[in-house]
Amino acid sequence: MAKYQFKRVLLKLSGEALTNTDGFGIGPKVLDSIAVQLAEIKRDGIEMAIVVGGGNFFRGLAASARGMDRSTGDYIGMLATIMNSLALQEALEKQGIYTRVQSAISMQEVAEPYIRRKAIRHLEKGRLVIFAAGTGNPYFSTDTAAALRALEINAEAILKATKVDGVYDADPMLHPEAKKFSTLKYIDVLNRELKVMDSTAISLCMDNKLPIIVFNLGVEGNIKKVLMGAKIGTIVEGNRR
Repeated sequence: MAKYQFKRVLLKLSGEALTNTDGFGIGPKVLDSIAVQLAEIKRDGIEMAIVVGGGNFFRGLAASARGMDRSTGDYIGMLATIMNSLALQEALEKQGIYTRVQSAISMQEVAEPYIRRKAIRHLEKGRLVIFAAGTGNPYFSTDTAAALRALEINAEAILKATKVDGVYDADPMLHPEAKKFSTLKYIDVLNRELKVMDSTAISLCMDNKLPIIVFNLGVEGNIKKVLMGAKIGTIVEGNRR
């Protein structure tokens, strides 16, 4: 078996990570590629949970800026994450990976309710757990949900999958001269307002010394490489537990 650096991790996927180039909806080929990569990792015995966003369907914060009540917008966004979670579950189970979706808002016909001990038991039994509907509360992003759930299940790291190969001091799409960081301190992320995760999520990770590894999901095989300790992406530092 390949030598992995972590035994239990939480993977944070944006909703946009599931799309094709237009940034909306779900791209079946993209979904299948992610599922194939995760299936290989699961078969090697890695315990993995996933938090997926809903921005490919709806963004509560953007709707709020256009005049929608913020709580209403956030709840609609939570429903979007459930759609993504079910699609990801289907793709994974086609690869033979036993998967459970746990929702922070009640939706018993399609997902289990979130129960921490049950989630941990699923992981111990070799199932992949997808946490849907964020924290179940408005005003909290799926970044915060990822940090919270990672801590609750005793994950060793958060793998933050993005469309770029790490954290830069400016948007590399707009500024080709932007500098990439190989490592960062939590406090530097907060002070410099770097777009890693939102400030609540970073603070949770900082308080509990939970490392965040930011990497490019678009390069096939990167998830496994990160788990094996390859020097790709950016590490927001924390002491291993």
